[in-house]
Amino acid sequence: MTMKRKLRNDVPFFLMLLPGALVLLINNYIPMFGVVMAFQRYRFNDNFLNSILTSKFVGFKNFEFFFKTPNAFTVTRNTILYNLVFIALGLIIPVMLAIGLNEIKNKFLGKFYQSALFLPYFPSWIVVSYLAYSLFSFENGFMNRSILQPLGLDAVNWYFEPKYWPGIIILFQLWKYTGYNIVVYLAAIVGIDGEYYEAAAIDGATKWQTVWHITLPLLKPLMIILTLLAVGRIFNADFGLFYNVPKNMGTLYPVTDVIDTYVFRALRNSNNVGMASAAGLYQAILGCITVFTANLIVRRIDSEKALF
Repeated sequence: MTMKRKLRNDVPFFLMLLPGALVLLINNYIPMFGVVMAFQRYRFNDNFLNSILTSKFVGFKNFEFFFKTPNAFTVTRNTILYNLVFIALGLIIPVMLAIGLNEIKNKFLGKFYQSALFLPYFPSWIVVSYLAYSLFSFENGFMNRSILQPLGLDAVNWYFEPKYWPGIIILFQLWKYTGYNIVVYLAAIVGIDGEYYEAAAIDGATKWQTVWHITLPLLKPLMIILTLLAVGRIFNADFGLFYNVPKNMGTLYPVTDVIDTYVFRALRNSNNVGMASAAGLYQAILGCITVFTANLIVRRIDSEKALF
C-alpha cells in the first residue's frame, strides 16, 4: 500500500516526464532498429522499412571490409588522438581563463572579455572554413601575404602541406569552444560560497593558495563530469571541423580524416550503406565501452565523483 501511495503521489511528476521520455524514445531508441543495416547488404526497395526487411543478411562482412581498408587504422588513430588533445586542452585552458576572469575586479572588462571569448562559438563551421581559407590560401591568404612575405620567407601552400594541419585543427577547435567552456566553469566558480574566500583571506592565504585549495577542489566534481562526457565522445569527431575547415582536401586526409568524415564519404561516394553503418556502429560501441570504463575508474577512486 505504501508503494501504491507513493506512485499515486508521483503521478504529476510522471506526467511531466512523459513528453521528454516520448521524444527520447522516438529520437534515440526507435531509430536503433536501423542498426541491422550494419549486418546487411542494404538495397533500397520501395521504402525504408521494406528495404531493411528484404536486404540480404551478410553477418560481419561489412565490418571485415571496413577493417581491411588501409583507412580504418588512420581514421581511428586520428579520431582518438585529436580528442585526447581536445579533452586535455579543453579542461586546462577554460579552467585557467575562468579563474582569471573571475579575478577581474572591473565588471565591465570582465563581461567584455567573457563575451569576446564566447563569440566564436556562434558562427557555423562553414563560416569558420572561409575564415580559415582567408588565412591560409596560397595566393592571397593573410599568413602568406602579411606575415611570411614581409619576413622574406617563401609562401606556403597550406592546403597541400599535411604537417601543419594538426596544429591548425587544434587551434580552431580551441578558438571556437573555449569560450563556451569558460562560461560553464565561470558559472560554477560564481556559485562557490564567498565565506570560503573570506576565511582564507583572514588566515592570510595568497591568491594562488586560494585557487589551489578552494577553487580547484570545488570545481573538481564538474571537471570530472565534463571529462567523462567528453571521454564518451572520444570516438566521435566534430564533422564540421574536420570536413569544412580543411576543405575536404585529399592531400590532407592522413592528418584530417576521422571516422565521421570517412563514413560520410563512404556513403556518398560508394553508396555502401552497409559499410557506412558498420563503421558508425563500431564508433558507437567503442564510445560506449570507453565511457563505462572511464566511469568505473572514477568510481574506484572516488565513488561520489562518478557519473553513474
